[in-house]
Amino acid sequence: MMNKRTLVIGAAAVVAILVAVLVYLVASLKRSNDQNMQMLELAEMDKLEMQNEYEDFSRQYNEMMTQINNDSLMAQLEREQQRTQELLEELQRTKASDAAEITRLKRELASMRQVLKSFVAEIDSLNRLNERLTAENVDLRQREALQQAQINTLSEERESLSDKVAIASQLDATGVRITALNKRGKEARKIADVKKFQISFSISRNVTAAAGYRTIYARLLKPTGDVLAGGGTFAYENRRLDYSIRKEIEYNGEETPVTLYWDVNEMLVAGTYRLQLFADGHAIGGTTISFDK
Repeated sequence: MMNKRTLVIGAAAVVAILVAVLVYLVASLKRSNDQNMQMLELAEMDKLEMQNEYEDFSRQYNEMMTQINNDSLMAQLEREQQRTQELLEELQRTKASDAAEITRLKRELASMRQVLKSFVAEIDSLNRLNERLTAENVDLRQREALQQAQINTLSEERESLSDKVAIASQLDATGVRITALNKRGKEARKIADVKKFQISFSISRNVTAAAGYRTIYARLLKPTGDVLAGGGTFAYENRRLDYSIRKEIEYNGEETPVTLYWDVNEMLVAGTYRLQLFADGHAIGGTTISFDK
């Protein structure tokens, strides 16, 4: 009787131990499964972070390629972007549970991160260089514009000075007088007695005028406005004018007296006769003389 009870108690104890072991094993398995699930979730999150970083690298390469115009650097960026895309595709095909492959792609990611940093530094350096060169070019263009403005100002001043010198160097006739002479060389009182006109004046002193020979042209205009004939034509303000008489003089910058004579060879009428004097293409003086009859 005692042996049977002892046997039953022993069997119950064994069953209890077995149940306890089973419960422990089930609990351990559950904990292991939970840990595996957590590790898998962490691996998936890690893979997603890596994927986002690869995609971010690709976008950064795109942005950098829009900031440069260096062909050599552009080719390097394109190669690295292509490599980034290839690694991203490998990552997308790799299971999160493939620890070895994930580890390899992490190393590739770290390497590419360093490459990207070097490109960022190089492009930043090039941009600073371009900014400096651009600033220098702007400064150079401004200096050139200032120099050109100064040159234009000097040119205008020279032209103005040349105009002033040209004006200052023009000859000027002073003391202009016209006298009507009769056949005896005396001053005629009546228009019918006039046989010759005597024209006298002085070319004023002018140290700015070039020394040399000058041709003086005299125009005697009738009361009707016609020119008393006897000469030819000369150039004046893009046209030709008739003259009555001309004379060549030598001028050395000092006051020079000049006398011209015009012989009457046509009938004269009463009225006012005008005298106009020209030299070097400019009007230099004039006067009038009048006759009642």
